[in-house]
Amino acid sequence: MNSYERIKRMYEHREADRIPIIDDPWKGTIRRWHREGMPAGMDWCDYFDVDKVGIIEIDISPRMPVKVLEETDRYYIATSPWGVTMKHFKEEDSTPEFLDFTITTEETWEKAKQQMTLEDDRIPWQLLRENYDKWRAEGRWIRGVFWFGFDVTHSWMMGTENMLVALIEEPELVEDMFATYLDRSKKLFSRIWDAGYHFDEMFWYDDMGYKGTTFFSPNMYRNLLQPYHTRAVKWAHDHGIYAQLHSCGDVHTLLPDIVATGVDALNPLEVKAGMDAIQIKKDWGDKLLLRGGINAVLWNDAEKIIAEINEKIPVLKQNGGFIFSSDHSIPNSVSLENMKRIVEEVKKVGRY
Repeated sequence: MNSYERIKRMYEHREADRIPIIDDPWKGTIRRWHREGMPAGMDWCDYFDVDKVGIIEIDISPRMPVKVLEETDRYYIATSPWGVTMKHFKEEDSTPEFLDFTITTEETWEKAKQQMTLEDDRIPWQLLRENYDKWRAEGRWIRGVFWFGFDVTHSWMMGTENMLVALIEEPELVEDMFATYLDRSKKLFSRIWDAGYHFDEMFWYDDMGYKGTTFFSPNMYRNLLQPYHTRAVKWAHDHGIYAQLHSCGDVHTLLPDIVATGVDALNPLEVKAGMDAIQIKKDWGDKLLLRGGINAVLWNDAEKIIAEINEKIPVLKQNGGFIFSSDHSIPNSVSLENMKRIVEEVKKVGRY
């Protein structure tokens, strides 16, 4: 089976030859693997013979000026197209520090909103022309990445504290942001679809939890955010494709409402935040494809991660509906040798 056939069967909650294997190694992880013997220039998916996904992304940002404000040997401070000032560290695979946010009021939002126009160069036409037919020929699963919701709004535009306050004090402002992001995404992806570049799933990032809990209550989710998730899922289903929600953190309390949106898949099922993939499989496995739930913290310890694979996969793979992945991404602490062992074990335990 190829990746498309394998993943489609998982969405249909049917068995395949084996469970699919999909993940996101850090750039530093890829560099480490090359240092440890993976041939230069080789796609890591080809090297480990795992499943491949073609990814289509768009730009709905207000395209605010990008400029470097300060630079040292260790970091640089720059503004982003979303009006955020960030401190970027030059260490391998570091996380930027968010220093300041421009769009925090109704007035600044209105200005940014006017700049979120729909020029044709917001679509990666060249990437599609060069790769789409190749992706289809080699049997890749193809994903369209929408950009909307709580997570991307608070993290890339407004700031977490500003957003959490606005959810209570200015819900109309927050809903307008959600609606605008989703509207722009739908319009650009409709243009892609109408041009003949069809994809197999809609995917969107919306981290709604952190360790042990969510950023907001189920009631607030139902009132402010769920309507936009539901609209996005409807767009996907109207186009005959699946919808996958990525939400880091512990979102157990939101699961009944997430399922009610009609979403088809959930990832990454973050173990260290409190997500229990086996329990979710028991409760919602007939309705949700589950992707992830394998603790990334353990991947540099071969014995521990092999034990986790053997504990979880026999349960999670039952009746299809599961894609193997870490519960976030693959850090640069994972050696080439460990990754080989992980893939080998998953292929063995995940066989049907």
